Amino acid sequence: MSDQYRTDHCFTGHDGGSGAAVDNDGKAAILDLDGTLLDSMGVWEQVDYEFLSRRGFVVPDDYMLTIAAMQFREIADYTIDRFGLRDSPEDLMREWSELAADSYAHDVPLKDGAYDYLCELKDSGAKLAVATTLSRDLREPALDNLGVRDLFDAVVDVDMAGAGKKEPAIYHLAADLLGVEAADCTVFEDILVAIESAKSIGMRAWAMYDSSSEDDWPAICAVADGTLKDFTTAPRQL
Repeated sequence: MSDQYRTDHCFTGHDGGSGAAVDNDGKAAILDLDGTLLDSMGVWEQVDYEFLSRRGFVVPDDYMLTIAAMQFREIADYTIDRFGLRDSPEDLMREWSELAADSYAHDVPLKDGAYDYLCELKDSGAKLAVATTLSRDLREPALDNLGVRDLFDAVVDVDMAGAGKKEPAIYHLAADLLGVEAADCTVFEDILVAIESAKSIGMRAWAMYDSSSEDDWPAICAVADGTLKDFTTAPRQL
């Protein structure tokens, strides 16, 4: 992120400052993975480049943002239609997973401050859930490698919910599994449609800056309850 970008778009996160004990009993945090909890979007930039290069295409500027909230199968169908590919959806999904697998299992890091933040929320009584578009075969090795899998009370994905993040089904599902009302849930996301979706059912939504969503950042700032560049200043009180 450039210095000019930092100057023109202020982040609103705060750390609670006083060090006083925080009580989040009956509250929940629902966190996206790619681009929010995980600093992983560079992996998909490389996957898209490699995949499309093999077929003689360059990656269109709008491609990553267009597919960001979709289900994995939906992305495959969209990609086949957009580029006129002869591959089956299953072929595409298998190739993408193979290209990304090693990076997720060994290399993808957490966003700064994420581990400590998750631990603080657990200690404060909050329930934690993952709500992701990322498939099980990629997310589980990543969560295991980073040592955070056991911190979550529930992990849901768009396939389990039956809809992409343009619809709030995934957030309803996460809240139901946690046993927490929507109004007591805070969602952390990096894309506009997901933030709008969570807020449409009465959840709070904090936006994590990721370069993949930079074009939407002004709109994200306008709708989100708060904005972050990492988890060091994430809200301690949900």
